[in-house]
Amino acid sequence: MSKQTRRTFLKRAATTAGVATGLTIAGTKTSGRVIGANDTVRVGVVGIHGRGRAHMGAFAKMKGVQVTHLVDPDSRLFQSRSESIKRLGGNTPKCFQDIREALADKELDAISVATCNHWHSLITIWGCQAGKDVYVEKPCSHNVFEGRKCVEAARKYERIVQHGSQSRADKNWAKQTAAVKSGKYGKLLIAKGYCCKVRWSIGYKEPKEPPKELDYNLWLGPAPMQPYNENFVHYNWHWFWDFGNGDMGNQGVHQVDLCRWAIPDGTLPKSVVTLGGRWVETPGYKDQGETPNMELSVFDYGDTLLVFETRGLTRKKGPNGTKVFPFKVDVDYYLEDGKIVGGKFYPNGSDKGEPLGDVDYHVEPGGIFKNFIDCVRNRKREKLCADILEAHYSSALCHLGNISYRLGKQVPFGDLPEQFGENRQTKESFDMIKENLVGALGMDLSKETYQLGPKLEFDVKTEKFIDNARADNLLTRDYRKPFVVPEVV
Repeated sequence: MSKQTRRTFLKRAATTAGVATGLTIAGTKTSGRVIGANDTVRVGVVGIHGRGRAHMGAFAKMKGVQVTHLVDPDSRLFQSRSESIKRLGGNTPKCFQDIREALADKELDAISVATCNHWHSLITIWGCQAGKDVYVEKPCSHNVFEGRKCVEAARKYERIVQHGSQSRADKNWAKQTAAVKSGKYGKLLIAKGYCCKVRWSIGYKEPKEPPKELDYNLWLGPAPMQPYNENFVHYNWHWFWDFGNGDMGNQGVHQVDLCRWAIPDGTLPKSVVTLGGRWVETPGYKDQGETPNMELSVFDYGDTLLVFETRGLTRKKGPNGTKVFPFKVDVDYYLEDGKIVGGKFYPNGSDKGEPLGDVDYHVEPGGIFKNFIDCVRNRKREKLCADILEAHYSSALCHLGNISYRLGKQVPFGDLPEQFGENRQTKESFDMIKENLVGALGMDLSKETYQLGPKLEFDVKTEKFIDNARADNLLTRDYRKPFVVPEVV
C-alpha cells in the first residue's frame, strides 16, 4: 500500500494534475477498499459514444463486475447508455460529464477509458493518483512524453493499467510472434504491418455553437481552445493533430504492436523515416482533415526493420470505374528462411504455406477485458496481457513516425528515397501507394508531390531525438490549463 495520506494526495492532484479550483480528485489507495474474490468490481466507462459501448457491454455482462459510472462531456448519451447498462447488468449507473467528479467517488474501483486520444493519458494519470485501476484504449498517449508519464504513474501508485491491445490476448497472434522469436525460421529481418482501411474525404464543417448538452471545454481538455465544428464530435477528431494521431495511431497501433511484439528486445527504434500525404478526392482537392491517409514509415531496430504501410483509399470506385483497392489490416514477418503470412510459414522460393510448428507460448484466458478484471483482483501486474509499458512503446512508435512526417517537405514523385533503404518490402509499399493514387484518383504522378520526412535518429534511453530540437518539440505539447499532464506524477 502507498504511504501517501489523503491530504498529500489531494494537494498533489490540485498542483501537478491541474485540477480546477473547487473540484478535486478524491479516493486514494489508502481510502479505497481491498477487493476480495467475491466482491463486485465497480467500473466506470469514460467515453461512451463509439468504442466505449464495447467496454460497457464487456464489463456489464461479466460475472462479479458492474458498470456503475458513465462519463462523457456529451450528456445527450446518458439516457440511452444507462438503459443499455440496465438491460445488460441490471443496475442503473451514475452519470458524469466531468471525469474528476467520478474519480472523487469512493464507490468506484476502476475506470475504462475510451475517449479521444488527447485525453487518454491525463485520465490514466488522474485515475492512478485517485487509487483507481485503469483500462485505457489505444493509443495510451497522444505523444511520447505522455506515455512515459502513464508508466510512471502506474508504477508509483501501484495500479493495474491495461492497454486496449486486444491482439495480445489472442492465441493466434501469440503463437505467430512466438514462432518468429523461436529462431526455428531464422532471424527476423522485417516485420511489416498494414493499415489499409476506408479513409476518404471528411469534407468541411463550418464553425458553429456546440450543442448545449456538450461541455465543449471538457471535450477539448488538454487541447487548445478553438471553434467547435461537427467534424470533431464524435469520430473525425482522429484526423486532426490536436486530438488524434491519424490512422497509424488509430487502427494502425494494433498492427504496430504486433510487429514490435515479434522483435527480440524491441522497445524503441534507433531511427525513423516517414513519407506520405493526404489525398481524398480528385487531384488538388483538400478536405478539413490534417493527418495523412497514405503513409509509409520505416523504423530501424538494428538487425530488424519495422515497415508500416497505411493506405486509406480503399473499397471505393475511382474515376471512370477504375480499380478498387483492397482493405488490408494485417502483419507479415520476413525471416532468413522464409516468411510467416496469415499464420503459415512459406519457405524461401515456395508459394505453398505450411502450418507453424509447435512453439512455446501462453495467453491469459478470457480475453483482454477479463484479463484486466482478473488482475484487478489478484494484483499481479505481470499477468496483464498488455501492460502500460508495452502500450507506451507501441504508441510511441506511431508518434515517432508521425513526427518525421510532420517535419517533412514536399518533393516530386520518383523512386523510393534512399533513406528508406534497399529492401523489397519497403519498395513494394511505396509502389503500392503510387499505384493506389493513380488507380483510385486518376492522378498523374509526374505532376504531383508528396511529403518526405527526415530520417530522425533516436536515443532509446533518454526517449529523445539526437541533436534535433524541432523533433523533440513534437514529443510533447503545450497543455491548456488546467488540463496539464504533469512532469512529476
